[in-house]
Amino acid sequence: MLELGQGQAKPAAGDLIKDVSEATFMAEVVEASQSVPVIVDFWAPWCGPCKTLGPALEAAVTRAGGAVKMAKVNADENQMIAGQLRIQSLPTVYAFWQGQPIDGFQGALPPSEIDAFVNRVIEAAGGAPEGGGLDEALDAADEMLDQGAVTDAAQTYAAILQEDGQNARAYAGMARAQIVAGDLDQAEAILNGAPAEISKSPEIEAAHAQLALARQAENAGPVGDLRAAVEADPDNHQARFDLAQALYAKGEAQEAVDELLELFRRDREWNDGAAKAQLFTIFEALKPNDPVLLSGRRKLSSMIFA
Repeated sequence: MLELGQGQAKPAAGDLIKDVSEATFMAEVVEASQSVPVIVDFWAPWCGPCKTLGPALEAAVTRAGGAVKMAKVNADENQMIAGQLRIQSLPTVYAFWQGQPIDGFQGALPPSEIDAFVNRVIEAAGGAPEGGGLDEALDAADEMLDQGAVTDAAQTYAAILQEDGQNARAYAGMARAQIVAGDLDQAEAILNGAPAEISKSPEIEAAHAQLALARQAENAGPVGDLRAAVEADPDNHQARFDLAQALYAKGEAQEAVDELLELFRRDREWNDGAAKAQLFTIFEALKPNDPVLLSGRRKLSSMIFA
């Protein structure tokens, strides 16, 4: 199994997040921000909101994997810096890039806005948004799953979710691993358990489509018999529809799409537009750059608008 961060060393927390004083502010903030943006959190022990904001900021900076750093400044002990930056209330957060403040806010923020702030700072400095390290791990997990290493892939997705509990791609990967393993009920439970914030994401929706197709595959008939039925009567729409399901179940996505396109051409209204609906389910289940999807969408569009 791949360990998260393997192949590229992740910065230690001590390198990313530091307590900074007036004596070290120039080196740890102004000079350090020449090469990487530095978020400065002004706080004080008596400040209630600071106790919530600080850890949330630290978590967001840690997830960014070195694309941004954080300096924690006790405003009570470093009043000269607080005065120079006109800190009037706590918590106050500034982001420095190349020695200058470029963004900031006052007061506590919800986690989603903290993540957005960190990403905004990284992007303003010309860096990649948060999650680069996790993206590498996700790519590796996807490759494991494609190669049939289902257990290793599932373990990697689970490790990613421990670091980012709202990672839609990891949730979808966990579900796909269960689909490949044949445990469709567990796959459904995983998808239904995804946080509401990501439940409508493209990754989750694609996994739902893959699950629907997998459930169809459980009842798919023999390809040979269905093909013979279609050849005997090309207008046997049910047989052609069932043949498409059986072909997809055998991994023959292109052939399944071709049969559904032919069914749509012959009778687009058959069974309340079942051919079109099934095509959309397959398209949603495929990767966005899959040639089968790209070609199928183009052919379907030409039929619809012909």
